[in-house]
Amino acid sequence: MMDTIAVDHLPPTPPSESAREKHGADHIEDTMASVANRGAEHKHIWVITGPAGCGKTSVAEFLHQTLDLPYLEGDSYHTPENIKKMAEGTPLTDADRWDWLILLREQALQTLRSTSNAGVIVTCSALKRKYRDVLRIASYHHPEILVHFLYLNATEAVLMDRVRARQNHYMKDYMVHSQFESLEAPQRDEVDVLAVDASGTSKEVQRLAGKVVEEILRQDGVGSF
Repeated sequence: MMDTIAVDHLPPTPPSESAREKHGADHIEDTMASVANRGAEHKHIWVITGPAGCGKTSVAEFLHQTLDLPYLEGDSYHTPENIKKMAEGTPLTDADRWDWLILLREQALQTLRSTSNAGVIVTCSALKRKYRDVLRIASYHHPEILVHFLYLNATEAVLMDRVRARQNHYMKDYMVHSQFESLEAPQRDEVDVLAVDASGTSKEVQRLAGKVVEEILRQDGVGSF
């Protein structure tokens, strides 16, 4: 049985020891999918956030597989104009982002309405508090829906190296610095933001994120662990 994680407001999650990681990963994969959709009082929108290179897609795909929940890749909802700007190294403005954020929010709600799943996974950088606030609106008129932000936290240098290693991706390494300039790190009153240390390997970050999600599900009473 894994250690309980306090999730009212998590500090960056420390990397686990390798033996505990293996046990934790096995436990997560065996239990999360079976409880994520079982008799939950709430439905959950899991927003995987952070700057370029932090591992949003990797974590989202891991949770998608282990939770057996639908997954919305935020980048695929950008307009062609936004993608062109980013490919040219031009940072997006707030005006560029509003329609994209609203579209992501509404698509997440539509996904929950159209399926029996107890949750949906969304990737979105959500660098500023006001961007996160747009997504939070999903729960304002739907008290049965809880929005959670898994903030994948790593240094600019670490993420710069990762983005440099990417092949055929429109996000270039010099855009990482721009994103860090825009980043508004979550504050303590943003209790729906759960920080995960994203400085480790892909599998380490996946397992740490899985532990955080598992604890939320435990607290929501969707299963017995």
